[in-house]
Amino acid sequence: MFNWLSELLSPFYYDALIIVASYFFFLSLANHYEMWRFTLATELFDGPLVSVLVPARNEERNIERCLNSLRNQVYKNFEILVLNDNSTDNTAAILDRIAASDSRVRVFSGTTLPEDWYGKPFALHQLTQRAKGEIFIFTDADTVHGPTGISWAVSNMLGLKADMISGYIGQIFGSFGEVITVPLMYFLTGFIIPLFMNRRFMKIACFSAAVGQFIVIRSDVFRAIGGCESFKKKTSEDIYMARYVKKMGYSTRFLNITDHVKCRMYNGYRSAVEGIGKNVFDFLGKNTLVLFLMAAAVFFFLFFPFPLLFFCAARFSPWTPHILIVVILYTLTWIFMFLNQRLNWWYGFLWPLLFLNLLYMAAWSWFRTISGRGFLWKDRVVR
Repeated sequence: MFNWLSELLSPFYYDALIIVASYFFFLSLANHYEMWRFTLATELFDGPLVSVLVPARNEERNIERCLNSLRNQVYKNFEILVLNDNSTDNTAAILDRIAASDSRVRVFSGTTLPEDWYGKPFALHQLTQRAKGEIFIFTDADTVHGPTGISWAVSNMLGLKADMISGYIGQIFGSFGEVITVPLMYFLTGFIIPLFMNRRFMKIACFSAAVGQFIVIRSDVFRAIGGCESFKKKTSEDIYMARYVKKMGYSTRFLNITDHVKCRMYNGYRSAVEGIGKNVFDFLGKNTLVLFLMAAAVFFFLFFPFPLLFFCAARFSPWTPHILIVVILYTLTWIFMFLNQRLNWWYGFLWPLLFLNLLYMAAWSWFRTISGRGFLWKDRVVR
């Protein structure tokens, strides 16, 4: 296989690899600069009413820590709305105790999930029906917020005149499996979306991005896109929310929120694969051809250079310097992205495993969807 590819694809393949690897390296640098340049410091400690919306289903291990961090904010004008989404553990008791001690916390019991909705969109829908704020902050029950989190959100929303803001929060890893899975979210700004185009080109939805762990949006804009009904049967509801906002001509920004919100998204490799993998096929519009083309591109242009380097070196191929440059560029790209997220720089050397894992999750996501088996998430089957 290696011999056939090395003969058939040269010299175009090797030259193309240099171009692609260089583009991704400079794209990651440009996106880092974009996030750094347009992220404003925390300046506003009072202002419009902010509604912090937290869906919670079986979150007894996380919800108290999350709410305590949200209650400890320096921003003055905010409310916290939590939906107990039919939890079967002690989530309800914890929520009732916290709400009884703090009038800013309002707790609601979720209704039965309709057949034409997915769980998280429906939970958010119920919360938005009760929220009073001019600004909504959607956040997950397993997040922990620094004291300036809400102030930072309002400062950037008003200072940048943005209609929606999201970005990368600080990630905490507890296992090696999480290290080679969760950082694949950085694929968005490292290899796909030029953020300056997201800022400059209105109504072009493909340049928009969001991470559901922390989304800030004007309430009138949220209602203008049709609220949660516009993405009620999407597993990657955060991405589709950003796309609809962008499509209607509103301003979206993708920033680095690492210093203000932290989270350990998953507990172990399997839960990380299920949590992220369920979004892969949905992100591509559940289009098999697009998924196949993406997988082929990832294999030949992102993963394959790593084993090809050893093959070329063993055969003293004249293309070895080309492949070495590609491998170095990919390694630097990932090291830079990890450093940007305040994570261990040496994780950057694991990029072959990250790309191989992405291929596995793409195949898994496609199979689970096409077969009708769906995904088990929060004790619900999502198809």
